[in-house]
Amino acid sequence: MRETMLRGRVWVLAGADGRLIEDIDTDQIFHNAHLHITEISRMGAFALGNLEGWKDFPEKARPGDILVAGRNFGAGSSRQQAVDCFVALGVAAIAAPSYSAIYFRNAVNTGFPVLRSGGLEQAAAEGRIRSGDEVELDLAAGRGRDLTRNEAFPLEPMSAVQREIYEAGSLFRLKRD
Repeated sequence: MRETMLRGRVWVLAGADGRLIEDIDTDQIFHNAHLHITEISRMGAFALGNLEGWKDFPEKARPGDILVAGRNFGAGSSRQQAVDCFVALGVAAIAAPSYSAIYFRNAVNTGFPVLRSGGLEQAAAEGRIRSGDEVELDLAAGRGRDLTRNEAFPLEPMSAVQREIYEAGSLFRLKRD
């Protein structure tokens, strides 16, 4: 069984004004110029490579890091590489107020934790969660906490299906009786 309590350094995908960047699309996450790359282990080098201000993210990221993003994360195409590039880097999870439907489902099918949290926008805008802080996410109970600032933020718990796929490691590893 995989761990449902995650702890890691957070990256808040925000602009200079502190507001979360909304509508980050799959081309900003993983540019179409790199679609010829088929090995997941090589995809991490291009994560966020087309998102202004975040092109150096792959050099800074460490396994276990957690991303916080704005509304409609993963808009655009059904590009699986936009999930796999984070898997390649060892990113532990993404928390955002909302996702495009297809990005969310691709992540769930991959067993990659994507969590919804409407409270993140205000927390980021008020500086109650900042890049570099250590955060803890309880995937099952739906709780988040910025440990550096001792600030809680709400998360929706994983659905039963999402948790089952996560614990199996992916949809393809899920065994049904």
